[in-house]
Amino acid sequence: MHSKPNALPWLLLSVLWIALDQLTKWWALTTLQPAGMPHPVIPGFLNWTLAFNAGAAFSFLAQSGGWQRWFFVLLAVVISGALVVWLARTARHEWRTALPLALVIGGALGNLIDRLHASQVTDFIQVYYRGWYYPTFNIADSGICVGAVLLILFGLRPQHP
Repeated sequence: MHSKPNALPWLLLSVLWIALDQLTKWWALTTLQPAGMPHPVIPGFLNWTLAFNAGAAFSFLAQSGGWQRWFFVLLAVVISGALVVWLARTARHEWRTALPLALVIGGALGNLIDRLHASQVTDFIQVYYRGWYYPTFNIADSGICVGAVLLILFGLRPQHP
């Protein structure tokens, strides 16, 4: 009895996402000094701005004394592991499941590398309009958010045979 090929090859996208994330963070760290200084890309909409986050999304728990680093490391490992198992149980051709999972895994592991290396995540993409500023983020965060949104959207729409 042969089983259908699973979606684990989609982990190559996760590896590429991690590489892109780490490369762009290296660029930000070496180019965007000092931290907090906006470098306009699209005036009125987008800046490159170096920032650091010891917490999670929107700096959640950033001022919690350091324990949150290991909490978020453990959380990233557990969630990524669960998503890899989900990929292993997903048929390779089911890209509507595999693509979002691969993006979330890549994003989670990209930020995990930062937490292990520097105890904080490097952010540098700042989107704003007039007086409104979205929290500064990075490529890993984009993978997590886009992957999560795609999982929801694809889950709400039935797949056509």
